[in-house]
Amino acid sequence: MAWFKRTQKGITTATEDKKDVPKGLWYKSPTGKIIDADELARNLYVSPEDGFHVRIGSKEYFEILFDNNEFIELDKNMTSKDPLHFVDTKKYSDRLKDAMEKTKLKDAVRTGVGKSKGKDLVICCMDFAFIGGSMGAVVGEKIARGIDHSIKNNMPFVMISKSGGARMMEAAYSLMQLAKTSAKLAQLADAKIPYISLCTDPTTGGTTASYAMLGDVNISEPGALIGFAGPRVVKDTTGKDLPEGFQTAEFVLEHGFLDFITPRKELKDKINLYLDLILNQPLR
Repeated sequence: MAWFKRTQKGITTATEDKKDVPKGLWYKSPTGKIIDADELARNLYVSPEDGFHVRIGSKEYFEILFDNNEFIELDKNMTSKDPLHFVDTKKYSDRLKDAMEKTKLKDAVRTGVGKSKGKDLVICCMDFAFIGGSMGAVVGEKIARGIDHSIKNNMPFVMISKSGGARMMEAAYSLMQLAKTSAKLAQLADAKIPYISLCTDPTTGGTTASYAMLGDVNISEPGALIGFAGPRVVKDTTGKDLPEGFQTAEFVLEHGFLDFITPRKELKDKINLYLDLILNQPLR
């Protein structure tokens, strides 16, 4: 009668393999609101109960902004190297390999070229899932090439930031990207081509210190964390209590570092409205 006896003690079936517990069926927002995962996707990953904007990546933003999700990806196979042979808790080369396998991305930014509301547009969008959206040499180069494409083809440029800052595993190589991308945006401005910067949760560190705050129009999604150093670091450095809502998009808007806060459902319409106004062309 061994067929009904356990040969191993305890429950050995992994949770994700249990048929009565489908993975990802529900999503719980930070305020405790529960929403069906499919409904959340239909609502552009915004909780209808409390308006909380769930973090999404380049795939979802491209679907929102490009007409019929049709676009050409530039420099799609560009990958980071490990010139410093950096090691912390693991080798940087291994960390890159793991990130690529886990996320199915080549690095922390993707560049798409397509039409939005019928007009050509270049969008660079960061992915926080890839090593915290950190900015290394490849991120800087892909953004620079996206701007070059805008200048060459006279297309407006949109940057969607979602980053923990510079990628310290690349040390000075990473920090140089702040100057590199800022210089390219100066060339874009000289060419009189509009640049819209969208800050999403989180936009921090070297990203905030460079391209994220250099838009002709700087916008953000509601509730996004925007700042240079984190609140804990600022508090420890200054020795002062921080005001309520410090470094939220709403706080940053109130203090003049943002132009608008735009809910995700309105992004496509509002971005194209700003571009039409800047270019002094008929509103779409």
